[in-house]
Amino acid sequence: MNTVPAGTVAATIDVRQIPPAQRHGLIFQHFESLPVGAWFELHSDHEPLPLKQQFQSLWPGQFDWEVLEAGPQQWRLRIGRRPAGKSCCGCCSGN
Repeated sequence: MNTVPAGTVAATIDVRQIPPAQRHGLIFQHFESLPVGAWFELHSDHEPLPLKQQFQSLWPGQFDWEVLEAGPQQWRLRIGRRPAGKSCCGCCSGN
């Protein structure tokens, strides 16, 4: 998998206007296309806990999850891609 040079500009995915049934698929497609070290910002109208659980199931230890804004009207997250097989100890709140 390729890595991303420092300073690379990330995309913003705003799912607030997308039908709920289509949101996770769009987010997963975008994540799967990310090179290692890249990230995107996600904007949502609710706390995306089910999405995080799906990420943990599909890509354990392969993503970073940072809450930038926690509601109540808008949630903003930064989701990044880690190298496969290289995760932290699990003690932090990133996963």
